[in-house]
Amino acid sequence: MCGIIGYVGHNLCIPKIIHGLENLEYRGYDSAGIAYVLNNKTKIIKEKGKISNLKKLLDFDTTTNLGIAHTRWATHGEANKINAHPHSLGKFTIVHNGIIENYSKLKQELENNGYVFKSETDTEVACALLDEIYKQEKDILKALNKVTKIFRGSYAFGIICSDDPNAIYALRCTSPLIVANSPDGNFIASDVPAILKYTNKYILLDDFDIAKLTKDNIIIYDEFLHETKKKVNTFSGTFESAAKNGYEHFMLKEIHEQDKVFKDTINFYFDGTIESLKKNFSFLKKYNKIDIVACGSAYHTGLVGKSLIENYVNIPVNVEVASEYRYKRCFYDYNTLVILVSQSGETADTLAALRKAKNDGITTMAIVNVVGSSIAREADHVIYIKAGCEIAVATTKAYLAQLAIFSLLTIYLGYQNKTISENELNIILDDLKKMPKLINDTIKNNSYFDIADKIYKNKQIFFIGRGIDYAISMEGSLKLKEISYINSVAYQAGELKHGTISLITKNTPVIAIATDTKLIEKTISNIKETKARGAYVIYVSNEEPSEKFYDELIKIHKVHPILQSILTIVPLQLLAYKVAKNNGCDIDQPRNLAKSVTVE
Repeated sequence: MCGIIGYVGHNLCIPKIIHGLENLEYRGYDSAGIAYVLNNKTKIIKEKGKISNLKKLLDFDTTTNLGIAHTRWATHGEANKINAHPHSLGKFTIVHNGIIENYSKLKQELENNGYVFKSETDTEVACALLDEIYKQEKDILKALNKVTKIFRGSYAFGIICSDDPNAIYALRCTSPLIVANSPDGNFIASDVPAILKYTNKYILLDDFDIAKLTKDNIIIYDEFLHETKKKVNTFSGTFESAAKNGYEHFMLKEIHEQDKVFKDTINFYFDGTIESLKKNFSFLKKYNKIDIVACGSAYHTGLVGKSLIENYVNIPVNVEVASEYRYKRCFYDYNTLVILVSQSGETADTLAALRKAKNDGITTMAIVNVVGSSIAREADHVIYIKAGCEIAVATTKAYLAQLAIFSLLTIYLGYQNKTISENELNIILDDLKKMPKLINDTIKNNSYFDIADKIYKNKQIFFIGRGIDYAISMEGSLKLKEISYINSVAYQAGELKHGTISLITKNTPVIAIATDTKLIEKTISNIKETKARGAYVIYVSNEEPSEKFYDELIKIHKVHPILQSILTIVPLQLLAYKVAKNNGCDIDQPRNLAKSVTVE
């Protein structure tokens, strides 16, 4: 959540910083601000709302070559100009991602010491504490190191000190932060897209590392204040790959990339032979119980994974929301595997759940998109999806790539455990080859937009399904609500009559998913119950029924059930997109949401 960018170098800093900040807009924010050094004095300019509001206040020709900037997603205090970053007290000006959990106690102590606070933020408290300790230590590095022993929570800081106006300092714990060198200067950033125009080389900071950046140098200190050398990573994508390439929105572009993402993800692990699956996934065969832990859409992929693994591998799978799992009592055994799913690899609750499992001595496996992310580095095993940069806050291609991984795991484990026969394996593999084309065909179907035109004015929409179709219903519902702001709810189809059907009135849209052959008849009975109460039924299935109990039909290609969900989700993504577009919503950056949730 939020975005940090900082630059110190040989060129004007404001154009570079604002460009970087705009490339972090996908993370979600409600205010923006910049601090730069001019004639050895720090100037702060910030504004509520979009970066475009901030740009109107800036002179891009200002002769400054050092600055830090931030996009804020409100946690402590409302979204306004006062609470926007940067914050400054005493000799320090800082920007901050994360949450200082003990800020209230610290604030009281600092007020007793004479500090006066203008904002409601934990960040201003952090700034004051740093200034207080610096007065005692009279050394910036020692002061930065000491605050790490006091703060509780997560943080990534970009820091300017008036006693050292030619340097930017960076400090992190849990929240992601990188440093990068370019031919004309050095950067700090919360994510790689911010710096891709200038360099694809970057260094990941570890927890409690301190970085000092000047125009010609980057020095990194570990938690013991020893200078340390870090691996220089190379980002394999390009700045252009994050551009819209003619699409109206990033979300639409990313939906259209899903055939390629599927192919890239599958081909990375599978060359058409079972031997390639053994090579990549053989470590999985020793486990007879699995916990899948994730948040949001990643949690929904876990529900699909549970259905697949239990049905085709005969291994019990428990799926938990990370924010609950990290605090619950877990009942592991020696052969339990904990799978953490996170697009960014920085999701705070999922990272905490991983650390809980490791502390309990349980093996962990991560399914992530970002190479070298915190979850990837700390998990015992890592499986990378190959989604590339995903800019839209509402995930589409990363979600589909996660489904692809769960399909591969199921194929390998099912064959390994002899619950998938040689004959069935051949059927699956035949369908696997067809999938990129089938995904592309599904994307190109224009009927979804016509259906969206008929339902976009509704204030309430229901999704229903059974089994694996219910798991897909949850993701379809989330896609719709997060970008269109319509109250969309997913229910198990058989559960409707236990209360929820009272909400079905004339013309209430009900999107019913039925692809599981064993359950289709049961689901159709539930659909008819909603139709009898006036529902406007949109039926999503891989079979065309012999009777008409629906108002609209979305027919998808039929493939083996291990792969079916990958096709089923695509129409729901496009339906949500068009409904949001019709309602004039900010599709790529929906209100109150952030791409990478790095706070609890």
